Amino acid sequence: MRVNVTVNGEAMAADDVWEGESLLYVLRERLGLPGAKNACEQGECGSCTVYLDGTPVCACLVAAGQAQGREVRTVEGLAPGGELHPIQQAFLKAGAVQCGFCTPGLIVAVHDLLTRQPDPADGDIREALAGNLCRCTGYEHIVAAVKLAAAR
Repeated sequence: MRVNVTVNGEAMAADDVWEGESLLYVLRERLGLPGAKNACEQGECGSCTVYLDGTPVCACLVAAGQAQGREVRTVEGLAPGGELHPIQQAFLKAGAVQCGFCTPGLIVAVHDLLTRQPDPADGDIREALAGNLCRCTGYEHIVAAVKLAAAR
């Protein structure tokens, strides 16, 4: 089947998509957007988080056909023209990026949090990031990055 989707403001189409193919696979392998990472394939780690019609979702759990005619925004879409988003800049400055595998999903989750709540408390930050797993940082630098981004 063919899946037509708007990704980061651009109309795109993926051909020969099979019924069980995930949105994550289509984004990475068919549309050339490797930002969202394929880690657990079970919706547990958050590495593949993208916006679907403005709502954060784990792209590994969304069947590609469910995205037909809808709008997807990936981590690449947060930095149009190659200019880093202030959240991405804050992650770099705070040392919240180590291996980088969880980073795209965290960036999208933080973007969603700060869009809804521009000055979150520590508990709000930790709750918003609860669906994102990181094995490298210990989360303290990530929380610091969120606070830095909120201050900007």
